Amino acid sequence: MKRYAYLVPVLFVIAFGGCRKEYEAPLPYTFTNSPGSGRFSPAVRQAIEGIYVVSDGSTQFGNEVALKWSYLLEGTDSTHYLSVFTGLDAAYFNLEGSSQTDSLVMNGYWRKLVNADIGLAHLVVQAKHNGRLQAFTGNLPVGDTLVIKGLYGSGKAAPTRPLTLQYIRPLNRKPFNIMAHRSGGRTSDLLPASENSVAIVKLASRLGATGVEMDVRYTKDGVPVLYHDNTLNLRLIQKSGLTGSLESYTYKQLSAFVRLINGEKIPTLEEALEAVVYNTGLKFVWLDTKYIGPMDPIQAIQQKYLQKAKQAGRDLNIVIGLPTTDALDSYKALKNKENTPILCELDTAITRSVGAGIWAPRWTLGPQTDEVLAMKAQGRTVYVWTLDEPTFIEEFINQNQFDGILSNYSPVVAFYHYTEQ
Repeated sequence: MKRYAYLVPVLFVIAFGGCRKEYEAPLPYTFTNSPGSGRFSPAVRQAIEGIYVVSDGSTQFGNEVALKWSYLLEGTDSTHYLSVFTGLDAAYFNLEGSSQTDSLVMNGYWRKLVNADIGLAHLVVQAKHNGRLQAFTGNLPVGDTLVIKGLYGSGKAAPTRPLTLQYIRPLNRKPFNIMAHRSGGRTSDLLPASENSVAIVKLASRLGATGVEMDVRYTKDGVPVLYHDNTLNLRLIQKSGLTGSLESYTYKQLSAFVRLINGEKIPTLEEALEAVVYNTGLKFVWLDTKYIGPMDPIQAIQQKYLQKAKQAGRDLNIVIGLPTTDALDSYKALKNKENTPILCELDTAITRSVGAGIWAPRWTLGPQTDEVLAMKAQGRTVYVWTLDEPTFIEEFINQNQFDGILSNYSPVVAFYHYTEQ
């Protein structure tokens, strides 16, 4: 099949690709993680979500932004976070509401993924009534408009530059999966948690994801864990003295001696899925087959956590990916394939032959409109991977054929999806 003849802009490749970056972007703000929502009741949060036009701050963050809430569960406590997705330099905000004041105050940080730019933000939710700003009480009379106004800064310095956002329309609510690569994002993009860690799984929704892709390998003693690369290397782990393939070591050895870049342990697949089910609102998990070997243990874990999600009242789909003919053979070797959702990255004929409910071609093959429509007409879902370049993310979303995009830059996908009209 003919490849999509796209010429990705050189500057974007330099900014978004390549080896591990030699700079840092430490978070300037520490979240309190206090449960509850203070004055940010469900009705207030619902009113705040939407598309806003940017006046003060547009040169830094673009002309439009999308605001979307997410949550993190810890037992019976829930903490809500507001994300702001922008169309400029892959920037996003992570904010939390303050329950210590009488106003609807939000504090947090902003970050640009194309560089190390980061800073603090302090914003207040207000209502514009007859051209004048006043406190927003949760009720918005006809004719009034929500305005979020405040300050942003650079680094850890106190915010001093004005930022004004004015509500213009609701979020696009068409069904669409925004899937974050490597369980939430790449270590090399200086996120506040390492790729394929439990911490990044818990962060993924705040980065725009509705689902995650996890890279699954086996340890020497057969424990399924999350890890992307073929070797233990300084791109992903702190210096430990261990080298070679992850498969050369037992889980006990890895737990004792290896830490990911941000200090986390390499998690088991079960630990990661436990976090998805009981801590997040994620709706989709794509288990990427990086291992060589039998699929039975992965199938057993998949079915275990599908059942746990069902018991918890969660709308969650966990699928096993088939990216290669080796993975395909491992799937075919399963004695019982019932209750085993799969995703096939191979051609349409193979996808049909194994009865996969999801087809996932790589984005460089292009829109493949005829193939996509044919697969969807047969009741299949179609995703595309791994798409990072904003121009083509916007194009693929506007074509409105795919059901979701897998990306290292879920904030970018979130912006173009939610702002699409």
